[in-house]
Amino acid sequence: MIKRSSGILMHITSLPGTYGIGTFGKEAYNFIDFLIKAGQKYWQILPLGPTGEGDSPYQSFSSFAGNPYFIDLDILNSDGILDKSVYENIDFGSNAEKVDYNKIFKNKMRVLRIAYENSIEKYDIFINKFREENKLWLEDYALYMALKAKFNLKPWQMWKSDIKLRKKSAISHYKIELKHEIEYWIFLQYEFFKQWAAVKNYANRNGIKIIGDIPIYAATDSVDTWANSDVFLLDKNKDPILVSGCPPDAFSKTGQLWGNPIYNWDYLESTGYRWWIERIRKNATLYDVTRIDHFRGFESFWEIPYGNDTAIDGKWVKGPGMKLFNAVKKELGKVNIIAEDLGYLTKDVINFRIATGYPGMKVLEFAFDTREESNYLPHNYDKNCVVYIGTHDNDPIMGWFENASKKDVQFSKKYLKLNKREGYNWGFIRAALSSVAKLSVIQIQDYLGLGSEARMNIPSTIGGNWQWRLKKEDINLKLTRKINRITKLYGR
Repeated sequence: MIKRSSGILMHITSLPGTYGIGTFGKEAYNFIDFLIKAGQKYWQILPLGPTGEGDSPYQSFSSFAGNPYFIDLDILNSDGILDKSVYENIDFGSNAEKVDYNKIFKNKMRVLRIAYENSIEKYDIFINKFREENKLWLEDYALYMALKAKFNLKPWQMWKSDIKLRKKSAISHYKIELKHEIEYWIFLQYEFFKQWAAVKNYANRNGIKIIGDIPIYAATDSVDTWANSDVFLLDKNKDPILVSGCPPDAFSKTGQLWGNPIYNWDYLESTGYRWWIERIRKNATLYDVTRIDHFRGFESFWEIPYGNDTAIDGKWVKGPGMKLFNAVKKELGKVNIIAEDLGYLTKDVINFRIATGYPGMKVLEFAFDTREESNYLPHNYDKNCVVYIGTHDNDPIMGWFENASKKDVQFSKKYLKLNKREGYNWGFIRAALSSVAKLSVIQIQDYLGLGSEARMNIPSTIGGNWQWRLKKEDINLKLTRKINRITKLYGR
């Protein structure tokens, strides 16, 4: 049960640090210490899955595995399986404020392989236990990643026919041929979950809960679609028949073509929604609260014929609705979920979200569209919601001030009584924290008053996203005390 409280949104990648990308090391603990001193109760992050082309956490190779980029090298050093001389002079990226994913992929993964070689036999008992506990997904994932390495990172639909179609003889053959490589990928997952568990335990012991995030869809090139093909609408060649997206909206005149395969909801229903239940079960161990992205897609979703260049020629199709979430509640009991119910909302979608009991989302940057009355204006809120100034898909608020229409900006100034002395970003923060929403989550960029240069993602674009990083000196005592004061002022 979420009580009146507040938190800060910042992904692991954005943590400061020496080695090119945020990790589960010292800076993660420092950030938790900052949240405690700032009077916060939640740390919201983006999906933790391993990322592929485009580096988007919403296009992961697995719905169950973790991203090895987040493994901290200094922890491996203190564990005695990685000498500091191996990695302290390696180029992980020259810009401390942006992740260079190309260098992380080339250089960090090479260092992690050395750590694996040094760990052989040392962790056998622990890794065997880890394998047994995660056998539902781990063996398939490790084989899949080993095969991707063998086939030059090609999508699995381009692999040799026998292994693409998962013939038993091919599975057996490659499990023997790639044994060492498979064990490397299992080691990485062991380290990921060990280090993340320590971070989460530290946060929870100190009164900070983690809000995680899971994408509604699985990536086309993922172990999910390869090892659980029946779950998705694929043709006999294992290509998608229909793909996901959303219709034309304020973000894009041609809609958003995400390209993920659509679920075979009839098949999933015949299994009692087993795959989804196991996915939510797994995430409930990783996070205290799980935000499900594009939640409205469970009521109805936009499907587009595979091969189309845009999302324009799609159509709305009914999803599983309450049948899925009744099955989840029956098996897992109460799971803390935030429903990302943004986008085009029909009465059916609104009623569906209310029926689940899960809090929806309100985004203040969407509130001041002068063309229409908005449900995102604070006077329209009920308590069972989570308010944001913006999410990872939005401009930080100071960027919004630069790029939004003059009419919308003027409306926000009038409605929120904004002024330069307080700071426009702090006026929006005041609005979010003072609202009746039971939870308020603010991007760290908005507390820092940063603009478009600090934006995490521009929807419908590939490249240049998910790169922004916090500077260590950005978090100081003055800011911490200011956040603490305004949080207490509004009873959060």
